[in-house]
Amino acid sequence: MLTDLIKNGFGQKEDLNCAETILYGANKAYDLGLSRDALKLAAAFGGGMAIEDKCGALTAALMVMGNLFVEERAHESTRIKELSKEFFSIYEREMGSIDCAPLKESYRNDEIKCYKVILKSAEILDMIVKRETA
Repeated sequence: MLTDLIKNGFGQKEDLNCAETILYGANKAYDLGLSRDALKLAAAFGGGMAIEDKCGALTAALMVMGNLFVEERAHESTRIKELSKEFFSIYEREMGSIDCAPLKESYRNDEIKCYKVILKSAEILDMIVKRETA
């Protein structure tokens, strides 16, 4: 699962930002088959889209869920909206925010960077993916 990759240091040695870590890691963990060009789509979402707004680890998790649970368009069903709301609700309850700035203030330091923020995103994503693909 994605959580295991993150716990084993995935993203750190590759010098990936939070969003890239989740998307690239999910590509491996869930065998999404995304191309290098598709993976680059997460680049600008790190650091809360560079303005410390919504956390990149969360926005990338939504990208993964869209890839896994949307056939062609979001409007086909309410499933992706429901899963997105669930993801954000759990994350905010457990971490105190979904925004980069307060998350960095609470969890980031120079040694581990945003490891705890990324790991929590991976844990929740794994839980949803496991349940929804069972």
